[in-house]
Amino acid sequence: MGRLKLKTLHEMNDTDLGQKLSELKADLAKVRSEQSKGTLKKHSGEIRYMRRDIARIMTLLNERKAAAQ
Repeated sequence: MGRLKLKTLHEMNDTDLGQKLSELKADLAKVRSEQSKGTLKKHSGEIRYMRRDIARIMTLLNERKAAAQ
């Protein structure tokens, strides 16, 4: 999976961001379970970037929510 750019995230609407967030969380859970079983080979370095992408999306959603109030 490629890294997400902040510019592309700003162009998405809230529903798309929510879908992307749930997709990333599911992928992260899958990779973490593989890591705990010891079968993780290719994606070991991507966990950090998945977590950061999740944080970026959550930050954008929270900023938009705060701006709407």
